[in-house]
Amino acid sequence: MSHDLLIRRASLIDGSGREPFIADVAIDGDRIVAIGDLGHPDARETIEAQGLVLTPGFIDVHTHDDTNVIRTPQMLPKLSQGVTTVVVGNCGISASPVRLSGEVPDPMNLLGRAEDFRYPTFAAYAEAIEQAQPSVNVAALIGHTSLRSQVMDRFDRAASDPEIAAMREQLETALAEGALGMSSGLAYRNAYHAPTAEMNTLVETVGRAGGVYTTHLRDEFAGLPEAMDEAFATARHGRAPLVISHLKCAGAGNWGNAPKALSKLDDAARAHGVHCDCYPYTAGSSTLDLGQVTDEIDIFITWSDPHPEMARQPLKTIAEQWGLSLMDAARRLQPAGAVYHNMSEADMRQVLAHPLSMVGSDGLPNDPHPHPRLWGAFPRVLAHYSRDLKLLPLTEAVRKMTGLSAANFGLTDRGEIRVGAFADLVLFDLDALEDTATYTTPIAQASGIELVIVNGVIGYRQGKASEPRAGRLLRRQVRLSARPSRPGS
Repeated sequence: MSHDLLIRRASLIDGSGREPFIADVAIDGDRIVAIGDLGHPDARETIEAQGLVLTPGFIDVHTHDDTNVIRTPQMLPKLSQGVTTVVVGNCGISASPVRLSGEVPDPMNLLGRAEDFRYPTFAAYAEAIEQAQPSVNVAALIGHTSLRSQVMDRFDRAASDPEIAAMREQLETALAEGALGMSSGLAYRNAYHAPTAEMNTLVETVGRAGGVYTTHLRDEFAGLPEAMDEAFATARHGRAPLVISHLKCAGAGNWGNAPKALSKLDDAARAHGVHCDCYPYTAGSSTLDLGQVTDEIDIFITWSDPHPEMARQPLKTIAEQWGLSLMDAARRLQPAGAVYHNMSEADMRQVLAHPLSMVGSDGLPNDPHPHPRLWGAFPRVLAHYSRDLKLLPLTEAVRKMTGLSAANFGLTDRGEIRVGAFADLVLFDLDALEDTATYTTPIAQASGIELVIVNGVIGYRQGKASEPRAGRLLRRQVRLSARPSRPGS
């Protein structure tokens, strides 16, 4: 029997958490058709993989690649680190269902300019992805702030009942057309004024459709416990599984509180489906937020619309040059982007190692000087935290970026190496694997990624993307359950 592709004698980590084993993998079309000691069958291409690790393709559950999968479909920042699927639409901001003219509301400006928001329905966005055919698969959430932008004249208030009804109708349509669920970004000023009633109605819609609710919490600083409680209550009310985005204990005064936050996560998971995502760095990155301006941490300005000449400097240095306070300098720079060094290493490691956490990069591809997580998050977990520091076993690290992610977002037949699954695969040299992106030089491909396969097609080989691009839009096909994350615990 002849196969399209045969990978021989790889050390296989299948995404389930089980121990590695040596095996051959045969691929026909877009599916895995055989695993084991397959002998020497004919194949159009055979990859000798002895000494290399083969895993499912990594699923980046937290991205802001919404418009980039269309405008820059090669998606090299993700493909080069082994990512084969991106989940877009996080933190309440999505490219659909949105049409904008004029100024783009913060933080929707992280996704692009007004001309990039031209998808009034999820179906229109899905069609654009299919036409662009990116190199990676795309699965999409609908952003709460994006819904607000289509029905509200201003954001500094609660939505009215007719406005909520209009948002609910748009959300229902998008979910029926295959969106995974809804995200919120309640910490941002353009969603902060949304009360419980507004969120409950929308998350009810998500729950009825069998989707997932993800949230950038209303407060990741001193009010973290209360913000977590709010998220748990909203998800329970809507009967939708919950993912807390980039769970962290932000702000110097909040460092050391990871055990308390994770205990709350565990408690909630006993009664409801609850998880979180995490990136393996101690700095965050977003728009320049006056609420986060402080002299307690380092803040690095990555871009500024009114003062582009001041970018790529610490905010403190800019303030000194201008003879202003940090706050006044920040106001003058807005709208702008910033990297905030606001977490402790110990807290981050505890979240990353926790059984309920997944890996998400939260990279900002439109930032001219991006956080290094855009190019390095997944190799950093595998090489630095698993291989070098032994923070978590390699099998568990892989599960957090493959099998667990696919299960929590309803990505059918993804995230595992098994017969019948889609052939999304990564082959890497564990000894050579390194994330090379840094805060100083953030645009840098990881080393050690030998081969990336998307839907049975080799899309990346030894440092270079290849054609054809084989990514697809992944519509939600299963109803997710809000049952406890760890039954019986």
